[in-house]
Amino acid sequence: MQQNRNIQIIEWEDLDKRKFYSFGVFMTMTIRATVYPATLIRTRLQVQKGKSLYNGTFDAFCKILRAEGVRGLYRGFMVNTFTLISGQAYITTYELVRKYVSNYSKDNTVKSLVAGGAASLVAQTITVPIDVISQQLMMQGQGKHLTRFRVKVKTEADGKTKMAFGQTRNMIAQIFAADGFRGFYRGYVASLLTYIPNSAVWWPFYHFYAEQLSKMAPSDCPHLLLQAMAGPLAAATASTVTNPMDVVRARVQVEGRTSVIETFRHLLAEEGFWGMTKGLSARIISSIPTAIVMVVGYETLKRVSLRPELVDSRHW
Repeated sequence: MQQNRNIQIIEWEDLDKRKFYSFGVFMTMTIRATVYPATLIRTRLQVQKGKSLYNGTFDAFCKILRAEGVRGLYRGFMVNTFTLISGQAYITTYELVRKYVSNYSKDNTVKSLVAGGAASLVAQTITVPIDVISQQLMMQGQGKHLTRFRVKVKTEADGKTKMAFGQTRNMIAQIFAADGFRGFYRGYVASLLTYIPNSAVWWPFYHFYAEQLSKMAPSDCPHLLLQAMAGPLAAATASTVTNPMDVVRARVQVEGRTSVIETFRHLLAEEGFWGMTKGLSARIISSIPTAIVMVVGYETLKRVSLRPELVDSRHW
């Protein structure tokens, strides 16, 4: 661990890996379930033309809940749970690259930036096909006219749509029939251009904010509380910086566009600068609780996974 910082950082070599992975799966699943509705709303806001369907995050939430019920907020969630694999790959890559970079630099910002970017590269390679499928499912219901694909739904007596069995399989078949295997990696470059910078920015700012907060807080203030405050600040910063590419990524994946640059130009011409901010409030709203849950969960996970011989020697 680094002892010269106010907040101690638990490094990879300090962990009991068996505990780390066992508890990590549960933590990742909890986070996914908590923030999925906000992710769905953000996707629909980013893909809609102007304000053709929703006027904002809260309006989208109310309309989806009224027209599609709670299930509508979880369209595509089951296939999205496969991102558990990418979540574990992300954590492992981040910690291993951070350890590797420490051989060449002791600067925490450098280690966090490089490790965060590398972790996102690995995770996105696994996540993009899952995202492509889940985003198409997210757009069903009120947003189905904005996507190229349709799945069968059942309409209940009260007018709400009900997800039919086999939607995921049906969507996979449609994507493959239309675009082949490449269709599952549509928007891959845009995803890398979004999430690599997002991850590379988030980690250094997270440690920076935590360190600055620790200097202002009383000496007996729990470090976990400071880290829980630093997470949302870093998330808001990273979300604001990378949102333009996130809008482009969503358009490419849902509308079936092939060129990131052309999509960017089309968005600017059609909706101007403000088009680049679409979904930003939903993204920040989803990223703040995500960051709190992730930071508290991740830092707690690392503490309970600490090797037994190190537990008593650390002060939190």
